[in-house]
Amino acid sequence: MDVALHECGVTFVLDRAGVTGTDGASHNGMWDMSVLGVVPGLRIAAPRDADQLRAQLREALDVDDAPTVLRFPKESVDDPIPAVDRIGGVDVLYRAPHPDVLLVAVGVMAPVCLRVAELLAARGVDATVIDPRWVKPVDPAVPELAADHALVAVVEDNSRTGGVGWAVGQALRDADVDVPLRTFGIPEQFLPHAKRAELLADLGLTPAEIAGRISAALARKESVS
Repeated sequence: MDVALHECGVTFVLDRAGVTGTDGASHNGMWDMSVLGVVPGLRIAAPRDADQLRAQLREALDVDDAPTVLRFPKESVDDPIPAVDRIGGVDVLYRAPHPDVLLVAVGVMAPVCLRVAELLAARGVDATVIDPRWVKPVDPAVPELAADHALVAVVEDNSRTGGVGWAVGQALRDADVDVPLRTFGIPEQFLPHAKRAELLADLGLTPAEIAGRISAALARKESVS
């Protein structure tokens, strides 16, 4: 609060973001974006890979008029995920010819969302996958992109309450973009001691589960219309 109130260019680096698993129930960094999201002026970066971690740390250090937060998980470094385009400050990771769904991949959930897009394509549903990079504030490009899709889905390893999905929903309403929104994240509960992959599976944060729920939501939407 102090550094935000005085517009100080302080950078906070948070490791163990999201589901850490075997560190135990008290060590899952699953509320940080919800708690910090209400601080005026503060900016939050959620890098998807090591290359973005380096790039966004440099970006954060260049901000001298507001506090910045850089969050990253406790897990092995995967191969870099290249962007096929950038719109505003948003990286486009995958774009189908005639997309039905906008998948907003928060940080390290990017590989999950890319796999979701593959599974949806096998069902005849096209998706655009974007990485907002800076999740607070929500980039104006997100509602602009959402307006061209039939449904928006936000996938995050943070609490659904007050998380990125909540912020994207507010941004859609502020921009008068009336597109259905689905949020995939962590419910309000303490997580048991288990491996990260096991916890994500229990939470329904797997490509198969997410793709299935998106397909069902689209089917319901079509039946109503």
